Amino acid sequence: MKVKWLGTVDYISTYAEMKEFTNSRTESTLDEIWMCEHYPTFTQGLAGKAEHILELAHIPIVQTDRGGQITFHSPGQIVAYPLIDLKRLGIFVKEYVYRLEESILKTLLHFHITGHRVIGAPGIYINLGSPTGHEILKLQPYTVKTSPDTAFNGLGKIAALGIKVSRNKTYHGLSLNVQMDLKPFELINPCGYFGLNTVDLWTIGVRADIKEVASVLSKKLSIYLSK
Repeated sequence: MKVKWLGTVDYISTYAEMKEFTNSRTESTLDEIWMCEHYPTFTQGLAGKAEHILELAHIPIVQTDRGGQITFHSPGQIVAYPLIDLKRLGIFVKEYVYRLEESILKTLLHFHITGHRVIGAPGIYINLGSPTGHEILKLQPYTVKTSPDTAFNGLGKIAALGIKVSRNKTYHGLSLNVQMDLKPFELINPCGYFGLNTVDLWTIGVRADIKEVASVLSKKLSIYLSK
């Protein structure tokens, strides 16, 4: 598996390149993981709804073919694009999502942070009251009728998922917030969740360099997506 660090790149051109890679790959094409940062961009998934954009800004909004709803990318956030042949790996989409989340959880654990899953709300969350604590949280599954104060119970979202699978080949991927401008998240309902707090590692006291975090995350992804 090849891991590529692309640097800080334009979202639209990177989106086009990963689609081209996926459409042109053959059964013998090696899997790759692209790691990068993006210039400030809102991206809308296939399930995206206009009402989740609360206020317009001078930041482009790009419609994509990934799952999920609206999120924000900018420098200081690691974006990982695993370009994986699921048939070769021998797993289905549900297991793939689990492994992506597990890679994030193990990356956070490397920096002594405990991440959490919320049923019905893909991504990884942090207990804002105790980011390094290991207690099991009492969380109810998220539904569109659930109050965020109840469903997320003092959590902040630190990592988002949005994937696409075509002919058993994956593209799009995940984002992990390290040290970024979080203000634009206030202009949207992040991932479609009203009132959801969005945090990064620096918010919760982890003064990690983005290249260091990217290195750890790429290693965890390589492990979980190659067996």
